[in-house]
Amino acid sequence: MGSTDKFSTKRYPLKMVEPIQLKKALSDLSHFSGLLPELDELLELSPLIGEFGSLKLLGEVCYGDHVFPLLGVVLGTLDKSAPTFSVCAGVHGLERIGSQVTLSYLRTFLNFLQWDKSTQDTLRKSRLIFFPIVNPVGMYLKRRSNGRGVDLMRNAPVSGEKISPFSLYSGHRISPKLPWFRGSPDSQMEYEAQVLCQFIQEEVFPSRLAINVDVHSGYGAKDRFWFPYAKTKNPFGHLPEVLALKKLFDKTYPNHIYRIEPQSCQYVTHGDLWDYLYDLHKEQDSIKMFLPFCLEMGSWLWVRKNFKQAFSLLGVFNPVLKHRLQRTLRRHLHLFDFLHRAVHCSTLWTQFKSDERTQLQNQALKLWYGH
Repeated sequence: MGSTDKFSTKRYPLKMVEPIQLKKALSDLSHFSGLLPELDELLELSPLIGEFGSLKLLGEVCYGDHVFPLLGVVLGTLDKSAPTFSVCAGVHGLERIGSQVTLSYLRTFLNFLQWDKSTQDTLRKSRLIFFPIVNPVGMYLKRRSNGRGVDLMRNAPVSGEKISPFSLYSGHRISPKLPWFRGSPDSQMEYEAQVLCQFIQEEVFPSRLAINVDVHSGYGAKDRFWFPYAKTKNPFGHLPEVLALKKLFDKTYPNHIYRIEPQSCQYVTHGDLWDYLYDLHKEQDSIKMFLPFCLEMGSWLWVRKNFKQAFSLLGVFNPVLKHRLQRTLRRHLHLFDFLHRAVHCSTLWTQFKSDERTQLQNQALKLWYGH
């Protein structure tokens, strides 16, 4: 990363930090405490990483007098070609529950590592990657966007197909004062988006098989598990593998609560970061496999059960009552555990005979696309 910043403004300066400065800052994380409860929890968990991996300071974002770190966690073997499971959250600052669910899984996994030999053995042959708070300034300001008013999930250089110009939620370039602003057409991606993409390219792309989950909330009354594309209703390139993974999950957890489908079944958007990364990975290496998913927690159910939340900005996107928060924090642990096991044992659902692949492709087209 360079030391200069093309995107700095007086209102929201973004600081790119040299690697030497990052190492120095990483040696003393205490000055980051007290900014966000989720950040405090991540710093609290960092000593448990120990010999099993590392906490990486990927960069810093400044807002006013505050400096927010962009922190990633890398666990497991140093062999980057090993099977990899990664979890990201906090892309939208209002959706704090995504970061909290990610940290809940990180806490559970790190505590397993302290005493469970089977977990330790698995990690010697696989990797776990975490980026729990992608947009700390948005979280601090209680905004969907980052501090510059840009929706990071509409910010990638990807144009959606057949989207009405009046569909603001699909991404627009009218004004950062409106939600879902994509950013200016002549600008590069926002710094936080650049850091996320660089982190995924460095730590996840080298894997021979990787699954990523980006955790969100704020849509629907049912938990959805989405896969690409968001930009088009056309099928993406790994339908047989996704359907095989779905069948394995259905068999393992026949009573699970997720609706597994392409995101485009619900709506189509511009600028999806995971569409961008999936296509970029496919261009760079057609042999390795990278499957990005989005866990969209159905927050309308929380509002329906406690309608007072509808009058709270955070209440529309997050469970407010204590028992619902606790239930949500434990609700998705089995999904993450399954996905980590699935990348570790990928031969069960990724190696097909030619006729099996064709059958799965046809079944997937019928199930999700009506073909």
